[in-house]
Amino acid sequence: MNIIYPKAEEEKSRYHERYELAAERVRGIKWETNGGGCVVPEQMRDYFAKVSSYLVQMMDTYEAVDTGSFYELSLEELQQRNRELYQDILPENYDTSYANPAYAAEKLGNEFGRYLCALYGELREILVYVFEKRLFFLVTGLELFIEIYDLMEDENCEPHEVRNAIYYYVSDYADMTIADRTEMMLDSEHCFARSLIETADLDDLRYLYYFGEYIGDNEIGTARHLGEMEEARIEEMASTYTEGYRNGFALYRIDLSCKKTVNIRYRLGFERMIRAAVRQFRRMGLETTMYRAVGNLIYRNGRGIKVGYSSGGANPQYDYDHRFDEALIFGKALADRKLAQQRCAYEECRELAAAFAGPAVIEVFGEDPFVPVAKKQAAAYTEKQRKQKLEYQSAASLLSNEFIPGDQVSFTIIAYPVPEIGRDYGEIFDETVRVNTLDSTQYGVIQQKLIDALDQGEYVTVTGRGDNRTSLTVALHPLEDPEHQTDFENCLADVNIPLGEVFTSPKLEGTHGTLHVTEVYLNELKYENLTLEIKDGTVTDYICTNFGTEQENKAYIEENLLFQHPTLPMGEFAIGTNTTAYAMGQKYGISHLLPILIAEKTGPHFAFGDTCFSHEEELVTYNPDGKQMMAKENRFSAMRHTEPSKAYFNCHTDVTIPYHELGDIIVHCRDGREIVLIQKGRFVLEGTEELNRVL
Repeated sequence: MNIIYPKAEEEKSRYHERYELAAERVRGIKWETNGGGCVVPEQMRDYFAKVSSYLVQMMDTYEAVDTGSFYELSLEELQQRNRELYQDILPENYDTSYANPAYAAEKLGNEFGRYLCALYGELREILVYVFEKRLFFLVTGLELFIEIYDLMEDENCEPHEVRNAIYYYVSDYADMTIADRTEMMLDSEHCFARSLIETADLDDLRYLYYFGEYIGDNEIGTARHLGEMEEARIEEMASTYTEGYRNGFALYRIDLSCKKTVNIRYRLGFERMIRAAVRQFRRMGLETTMYRAVGNLIYRNGRGIKVGYSSGGANPQYDYDHRFDEALIFGKALADRKLAQQRCAYEECRELAAAFAGPAVIEVFGEDPFVPVAKKQAAAYTEKQRKQKLEYQSAASLLSNEFIPGDQVSFTIIAYPVPEIGRDYGEIFDETVRVNTLDSTQYGVIQQKLIDALDQGEYVTVTGRGDNRTSLTVALHPLEDPEHQTDFENCLADVNIPLGEVFTSPKLEGTHGTLHVTEVYLNELKYENLTLEIKDGTVTDYICTNFGTEQENKAYIEENLLFQHPTLPMGEFAIGTNTTAYAMGQKYGISHLLPILIAEKTGPHFAFGDTCFSHEEELVTYNPDGKQMMAKENRFSAMRHTEPSKAYFNCHTDVTIPYHELGDIIVHCRDGREIVLIQKGRFVLEGTEELNRVL
């Protein structure tokens, strides 16, 4: 095994002396807080004792990795070490962890508790960098801890002093942290994960622990399952993924030959498939980059969504509790600092950015549904901060598009189950592979029948059935030249795998009604009786029944579906046609566990946020029948040239009505005709009946 540790030697020469000093001081703090003359207030001593003990564990791990002794440990020893590093935030221990904002507030007081809990969360996020020998992250984290400990030795220390220390730690190092993240995405020379995947013995499951992430049953079980597969099947799975990526460039007529890098994002356990994909991408002329889905304050997206490669994590409640930690220090000054440094980073990597082809993503599904506990002690944005955060996200998106134009990149995304899905895991995995490789030719013909009918419409009505209260009218854009133009894209197995939908950007004016689903999982969070009221294409009211009060339910939707926006437009209307995926969900009782990527193909769905053509509105695309796709705009995206900060929302979340809750979908034509596509959840349009065969 010949792992490459990008920047390790450079940082060792630069930060080793600071590390030695900080390490000695942290070990001293551990001794002081365990009876050696600590002068911090008694209420705080247990916190500093436990956090310093954790940091000593982290330092010991760094030194084991640096000397190579870590790689001599047995599988059992690595499992024990991994559990020890993460045990404090595991569900069975979390109630009495200082990483839990409720416990921290109880023991340390509300104000100090919030900041010290966030500090502990930040220090925990540094752990994974230890496995890459990244002294910069370790040293700066240790120094922050020491600074705050020293502050607390003054009995007159105020909470705002702790807040300021955390703020300046994030702000002062933003030039280095943002540049580092940008390089990880764009520069294939800086790829620890790829070197580990390419050089490790993947039959020896010890390699999983070399990533430094929490390794649970899903990661181990996935790696074992792929290890039992024939190499030819692994190559086929990888090919579905990489060819989908190549097909995206062909579909949108983007020149792939001038691109040099692709960014792989995936869940640990799929390394055999990733290794094959790296080779296949290389044959296309693309080298791969990978970066971690870390939760450091500088990198948090404020949405709790992991972007990068990672394990499933030790505890989803921990992740949920800390998703808004940035709110403790966020303001316009920090936003401006981040934007300025991001521009500098892009300028430094301008050529690499131009050669960047986009992300290739592997999602997973099957984990036990997570219903979070909302805690009043957890950090949250104020109304002023929400506005500032949205302005920052808009500016950051425009900045990214300046250096990496959306109409010059593509992507692909595919999903597989994890062992937690249950005893039928092997069968479900095989069935998912089949769903991911359905015949594009057959579906293309059937979906074209739907599009031909939809293109005759002025609007479409969608109704629910049984307990589903949906009653929606979706307005369509008029076509000037129906012989050569279309409103709906015929989506096959390219960027968005599996195949199985026709979609459009609806005309917002005239789109109205109620969207309701009795149960839905969005971004791994459960919603019960989610109801959205729509007027002129935007959300005007919303509710669910997850919690006991209307205030809690609305806040849940605002934070996790609207992403702090006061409203969102309906950016997409689609009809899913992948009845095979729906049948799989029904057969194994896993419909509620299917990811949005697959679930959106199992009924009509409505996406809230940007259209599917965000930053690609001018890109001319065609369906397989040669017709040009026209419906790429709405009244918001149309402002991109005059008021770009108002044009995009930087989110896109699909809400699907499953076939068993679906009533009718009817196309209403301008001449008064009605064309019924689906009746009582079954396809009735001539030429589409084959889709009912598996239902």
